[in-house]
Formats: sequence, structure tokens, C-alpha cells
Amino acid sequence: MTRYPLLALGASALLLQACMFSPGMHMDTDRLISQDSAENSMVEMVQITPKLIAQEQAVNRSMHIPEPLLQYEPENYVIGPNDALFITVWDHPELTVPGGQQQAEGANARVVRDDGTLFYPFVGSVKVAGMTLEELREVITKRLSQYIEQPQVDVNVTEYNSQKIIVSGAFENAGFLPVDSRQLTLLQAVGMAEIDEERADLSNLVLIRDGVTYSLDYDRLTSNNSNIGQIYMRAGDKLHMGLNDSRKIFVMGEVGDPRPIPYRTSRMTLTEVIGIAQGPSPTSASGKEVYVIRGVENLATEKATVFQLNAESPSALILANQFEMQPQDVVFVGAAGITRWNRFVSQLFPSASIIQAGAITGDSLRGN
Repeated sequence: MTRYPLLALGASALLLQACMFSPGMHMDTDRLISQDSAENSMVEMVQITPKLIAQEQAVNRSMHIPEPLLQYEPENYVIGPNDALFITVWDHPELTVPGGQQQAEGANARVVRDDGTLFYPFVGSVKVAGMTLEELREVITKRLSQYIEQPQVDVNVTEYNSQKIIVSGAFENAGFLPVDSRQLTLLQAVGMAEIDEERADLSNLVLIRDGVTYSLDYDRLTSNNSNIGQIYMRAGDKLHMGLNDSRKIFVMGEVGDPRPIPYRTSRMTLTEVIGIAQGPSPTSASGKEVYVIRGVENLATEKATVFQLNAESPSALILANQFEMQPQDVVFVGAAGITRWNRFVSQLFPSASIIQAGAITGDSLRGN
């Protein structure tokens, strides 16, 4: 009969636990997926290879801009309520600057009423909302010709107040951008709004037009040869730059600083992410156990993918530097074999000492 039955039982339990969970930061891939149950597994194992990198880069290069955005061509500016107009009638200063030359130009501007109408001497009240500047010029010229011989009329907007673009999210100047007579491109609008580099998710720019949402990878489209410069903004558009506070990459395991890292751009690579986490631990990390776990938030409907990189391979640095991350990825760096054994021993012996102390106490009570 075993002298210390409690000690034997405790040691057996610890050894069983070690076999199942591998002490230390170690991913037991055999428990995640097996060849016999691949169809029912929760994950799919994929090796990070040059072929995989080439396939993903081909998909990224094929990224396109939705055709409706490229098909839109800006139109001439249309007058709207609250716009301020400066109407010039050449050789007739009493109509152009009725307050006198000493007044500033803005004081002589005529503001379109909320109902879209405008009053002008000898012309009367005119419904100008919806007109182009040229159309309004023709109307004023025609009506003034009843009083003035061959009137020369010019119309300009001094304040654009009726049409706006809404910008929100990770912009320094979130709010409204006025639409004027210039042909404003999406790139110009982003430049005027100024990206908040610390908070922006550059892969997640959203343009909403007529109730339709278009998602654009701003960083990739501006970094590659694309037609993003041919997208023109339209009055009423909503432009939103995603925030990175809810989209992160989680780095775990044998790294210097395991923590969540804000996801800034689709061009963040595995090398960059591990570098931000202060790299693999030189004393405890396993070069063969670098994993990227993707899709864990959708396990109820689809498998997660576990990408494995053999960091001991000569090409590992190149592959890691080309493997692009996605939001909510989990990067896991496993422990080396000796580290797992040392941790097992450190966990086993304190537990065994406690069990042994309990067994000796039991013997003492029995008078052994």
C-alpha cells in the first residue's frame, strides 16, 4: 500500500492536468483541431507561407472603388437659403452698392431668405433657390432691361451657407464642410477635415450618399494606384472616419509587453505588431509557436482561422513583415519547451509540498 496516498493522488492529478493543458503559455493545437474531426472543429489551421502572402496581396490589390462614386460628376453650384449673394450691375452703383462705396462688400450682399426667395430693386421677389448663378444672372438681366438699356449683370456668392457635407469620427475638424462652387474631391474634403492620426482607423472610411453606405480602405486606396482622386463630394454627403478605440489587435503570450494595440490601418504587419509589444521574449518564447487567431468573434456562425508562423525559418522575418493584420486579430507567442517544463516543475513542487505536509500530519495523527 502506498505510504502517502494523498501525495500520490495529488501528483497524478497534476500530471493529468499537465498533459491536457501544457503548463505555461502554450497552445495545444492538437486539442483545437484533429484530422478526424476537421469538419466539426471550431478552427482551421493555416501555415503562413509565401504562397499565402501572395494570395492575400493579390486580393488587396484587386480592391476597387464602387462605380456609383466614380460615375458622379459635380454640377454647377445651386443657390440655396441663407447664401449671401453680391449682385453687380455695371455703371449703376446705386444698385450694386446702395449703401455707398465706403461700406464693405459684405454689407451690400443680399441674403437668400429661408423660403428661398430674394428681393432686388426693379426685379422684385424671385425664387432663387435651386437656380445656378448663371440662371439668376439671366433673370435679373431680363427684368432690369425694362428699366436699363442693355444692363450688364454679374452674380457671385460671398457666403456659402446652404449646402454642407457632414464629417464625423476621427477628424480634427469634425462638423460641417461648406459646399461651394469648386469641385470638391473626397481627398480635398479629408484634407480640410484633417485626420486625427492617433484615433483614426484609416482602413474604415465611410461615405454615405442618398442613404447608401460605401466603405473605403482609405489607407490602402491612397497608397496604391487607385481612382480615389476621382471621387467628388456632393451636398448632403456624410463622411465618417472610423475610430480605432473599438478595433484592436490583442497580443498575448511570451512577449515583452502583452496588451491590446489600437488598429490603425490595414497595412499593420505581424512584425510591426510584435515589435510594438516589445518583441518575443528572448529567454522564454518558442520560435515555432507564433500564431495569429482570426475570426473568434464569429464562432457561432463560422470557423476561426489560426495562422501559424515558424519564426525559426530563415524566411520568417520576410513573411511576418508581409503578413497584414486585421482588426480583432489575436497574436499569440507560445513558450519554449524548457520554459513549459520549468513552469510545470515550479507549479508541481509547491503543490506536492503542501500535499506531503498534509500526509505527514495525517501519519502523525495515526501515531505512525
